[in-house]
Amino acid sequence: MSAGRQRTLGGGGQHILDYLKRMQAENPAFYYAIQGDNENAGGNIFWADAAARINYTYFGDTVMFDTTYRTNRYRVPFASFTGLNHHGQPVLFGCALILNESESSFAWLFQTWLHAMSGRHPISITTDPDQLIQVAVSQVFPGTRLRFNKWGIFSETQKKLTHIYESHPTFEAEFKKCINETETVDEFETFWASLLERYVVLDNEWLQSIYNVRQQWVPVYMRNTFFGELSMVGVNGDLSSFFEGHVNASTTVQMLIKQYEKAIANWHEKELKADYDTSNTMPVLRTPSPMEKQAANLYTRRIFMKFQEELVETLANPATKIEDLGTLSTYRVAKFGEVHKAHSVSFNSSEVKASCSCQMFDYSGIICRHILAVFRAKNVLTLPPQYVLKRWTRNAKSGAVVEEHASEMPNNSQDSLTVRYNNLRQEAIKYVEEGAKSIHIYHVAMDALQEATKKVAALKNQGFGTQDGTLMNGGNSEINAPENIQTASYQSADEKEKKIHELTAELESINQRCEVYRSNLLAVLRDMEEEKLKLSVKVQSARLSLKE
Repeated sequence: MSAGRQRTLGGGGQHILDYLKRMQAENPAFYYAIQGDNENAGGNIFWADAAARINYTYFGDTVMFDTTYRTNRYRVPFASFTGLNHHGQPVLFGCALILNESESSFAWLFQTWLHAMSGRHPISITTDPDQLIQVAVSQVFPGTRLRFNKWGIFSETQKKLTHIYESHPTFEAEFKKCINETETVDEFETFWASLLERYVVLDNEWLQSIYNVRQQWVPVYMRNTFFGELSMVGVNGDLSSFFEGHVNASTTVQMLIKQYEKAIANWHEKELKADYDTSNTMPVLRTPSPMEKQAANLYTRRIFMKFQEELVETLANPATKIEDLGTLSTYRVAKFGEVHKAHSVSFNSSEVKASCSCQMFDYSGIICRHILAVFRAKNVLTLPPQYVLKRWTRNAKSGAVVEEHASEMPNNSQDSLTVRYNNLRQEAIKYVEEGAKSIHIYHVAMDALQEATKKVAALKNQGFGTQDGTLMNGGNSEINAPENIQTASYQSADEKEKKIHELTAELESINQRCEVYRSNLLAVLRDMEEEKLKLSVKVQSARLSLKE
């Protein structure tokens, strides 16, 4: 557990502040705040760009607060809020520089982040096992399930028990098996007691301390809460650091912003590639089940592969009815030869609802093989809608976020302008993403955009100019609205028409460049697909030659 402490950015602090001010001036949806509203107070600094705020509206159900870089071995006390997108990839929700480590400072940081995310609380949050963070989370997110980062505890255990790891090479594997592979609380408790006794560590203070908080990090205690992880055993990948490979012990304050932008560009590129693969290639179906075909059309590629794995496993996990109470029935589902590891599934035939003792759907949002086995036995041929989480589907980013938060729009004219700006920008981003998917859609989208531009220009010509003069954002920052917007109502009709033509020409030029970039990107992706196909043929040929 860490105690409160103070750190400084040295001469690099102004570099960070200049960047934040510049970004906010360029885009009012860019949010930043400084603790204490004093740039020289040495308080914590938080920021989130428009994309992070938009992504949170889609994927803000589970969050990881990563403070790996705040330890003394790193030169920059950097922290990040991340989640998982519809491909199971890390997605950014905001960043912070933690200069003041205290309970009140962490509480300020969480409150500021929550404000930037429109006050929407996550279902779950994963953090380092730190008492200061734990207290702040309980204050700011009272209804959110807190989980300690399991991999951080594994790493710390290795440091604390170096002598045991060296004298007993099998201890690490046994320890991780106890945590990752036990399926019930009783199984975990029995395994843990046996582990401590066999390696003679019953009185070890560290093991006792992590056992005392086991309900906040051991998976078997957390399975009734959504964390979005695609593996119950888990590899350190689903909630891995967004900035891994970009920020390290040698990263300076001056280097941080450049690496921050590189990481964002890197993950955006990976998301685009995953979107392309999902939209333009079809996975190989492994069963004649209409449910598999349905899932292939619903889910993103990675999520479908996980679902497919569960569906195929139903062939080796038959469901046996053990209780029948009319519309309610109970099944035992176990793999052939592993009856001792059977799971219990309750099924309501009138509502087509099921719950499994493994709680995989609660934990990951993907239906388990045990429920699918019961569906198979009951001839449920398609996935009931309650078992398809939109956040895992191809259409995770569809639907108007504007409508969901319409009632939250403030009456204050300054805040209303910011809200309108953010809402229009969110819709524009989605419009561009959909409009660029094919040449035909692109032309339809462009025609509609040009028509909308004419309607907006017509309204402005009628005198419906702007009424709000400023845009407000975090940290006592005030940004003046662009000059051309402020003075629109004072321009003559000829000046307005000239401006419209100039902007239209500029827009057309940008659209043409975008089309070139899009064509180049598609060409690269096609080349990659062709190379992958060639490689697959070579691998298949090699396998055949080995068999011969």
